[in-house]
Amino acid sequence: MLCSREKFEIQGLTVSRFVSLGLAVGAALLATATASFMSATPAWTAGASQPVARGPSGLPLPRFVSLKASRVNLRIGPGRSYAVDWLYLRSGLPMEIIQEYDNWRRVRDSEGVEGWISGSLLSGRRTGIAAPWQRGKAAEIALRKEPYDDARTVALVEPGAVGEIRTCNGDWCRMDFDGHTGWVRQQQVWGAYPGETIED
Repeated sequence: MLCSREKFEIQGLTVSRFVSLGLAVGAALLATATASFMSATPAWTAGASQPVARGPSGLPLPRFVSLKASRVNLRIGPGRSYAVDWLYLRSGLPMEIIQEYDNWRRVRDSEGVEGWISGSLLSGRRTGIAAPWQRGKAAEIALRKEPYDDARTVALVEPGAVGEIRTCNGDWCRMDFDGHTGWVRQQQVWGAYPGETIED
């Protein structure tokens, strides 16, 4: 009985040590992973809706721009030697720059398609698409006289319509759609980040 009791206690000690070691290793791995994540993740500033990060150009990443030309190739890599994956046939379409390499920009469009475009074909002019996620649905976006929900409706905009962003206050954006100017909820605009302010 004495031997079996000692053996039981030794086994218990072994298991306890194993569990403690597992917790220590797990904590160490978690700390390492957290440190790696923090070092690889841009810092956030209080009240900001986007992380503060800079690309090689010194400009923020990510950021919105628009197509400068009416015919733009989207390539699978950063260079003219890479195959063309998509062709855009309209200037002014908003694009989100998510990466930079030399004078090439990796972009994402409103449909989630990603690829590379020469920086010379992109403009800092801000444009936006009205609720592209509602395309094909029986819904219209109200363009209002003032940035209030009960303000007079200036025009009704179809989902997917492209307009020029004049200014955004973090909740509303003042935009131009085919000669009609008014305010639209910022959350209904693809081309401006939630909470982002844009000055005219």
